Amino acid sequence: MASKSIKPAAKTVKKALSLKAISTAEHHRVLRAQHETEAAQDYCEAIGDLLDAGVEARVGRIAERFGLSHVTVSRVVRRLATEGFVLAQPRQPLGLTARGKSLATEAKRRHVLVLDFLRALGVDERTAQFDAEGIEHHVSSPTLKAMARFLDR
Repeated sequence: MASKSIKPAAKTVKKALSLKAISTAEHHRVLRAQHETEAAQDYCEAIGDLLDAGVEARVGRIAERFGLSHVTVSRVVRRLATEGFVLAQPRQPLGLTARGKSLATEAKRRHVLVLDFLRALGVDERTAQFDAEGIEHHVSSPTLKAMARFLDR
């Protein structure tokens, strides 16, 4: 009797593995796309945070915040300026375009929602801060909506 149940189980496992392969490929495709926008989200959010605090957004401040070199941050800022997110002029404070402000606002919203959700689950503050930074870039809209419902937002 046990052998009869093994065959259907084996077929189920085989089917699940083939479905997993498809979903894994899709998952990696989505992750690659998300990684492409992570830097733009982080930089726009950081610039927006500084501007909201009434502090000049300078490359040095961004470099310090991210623990990166001035040169690395300058390169990313140049790219983001070319892509239409950041306003950057030599030796001037950074600013955000309308597109950059929109991205910063959305990134901040996602960050706060994920952070509040992790806190509501009882995750300690340091871990919640650390984890929220990664999760915010990879969580889907349906999951964000579920988190918001959970938090009654």
